Amino acid sequence: MPAYSLEGLVPVVDPTAFVHPQAVLIGDCLVGAGCYVGPGATLRGDFGRIILGPGSNVQDGCVLHSFPGRQTRLEEDAHIGHGAVLHGCTIRRGVLVGIGAIVMDDAVVEEEAFVGAASFVPAGFVVPARTLVLGVPARVVRDLKPEELAWKVAGTREYQQLAVRCRASLKECATLGAPAADRPTMGATGTVPLHTIERK
Repeated sequence: MPAYSLEGLVPVVDPTAFVHPQAVLIGDCLVGAGCYVGPGATLRGDFGRIILGPGSNVQDGCVLHSFPGRQTRLEEDAHIGHGAVLHGCTIRRGVLVGIGAIVMDDAVVEEEAFVGAASFVPAGFVVPARTLVLGVPARVVRDLKPEELAWKVAGTREYQQLAVRCRASLKECATLGAPAADRPTMGATGTVPLHTIERK
């Protein structure tokens, strides 16, 4: 992984975390135990501190940054979807930030809330705990259902296991010209897209 010190501040990655070799960490970045950081993610601790709490995942293409002297903080088990941008915000325990969402400066996403895909959470906005926000700008749509909260916990667990799998077996390789006749597939685990779960 490209990691860069800046003015003596060296990124810190817990030995149990996995950071993809194509992710970039700069300066004051703290990656906690069991975290997963995907390919193409950028954690820029060149103005303010970037904190990933234990068990969090930051998926491919995400950008985390802040204004000088501010922080971008993810608490335990935060789940940040592909291509999301977090800038100087606080993401509380168990939060889901959907694919392509943006969360701006001094916004706070409270515990176990969901920010829907492609939503824009403006500066200073507080997302209440265990609610769903959607839109541009984001607005509170409703409270989350128990099945949705359980779905999120399972999805985050998948990424925590992915960190273990990648530490154990991910390696750069040459591609093959054709698949073998008996080529296996990645095993199904029971985690499914949210729109397919039954909700009461």
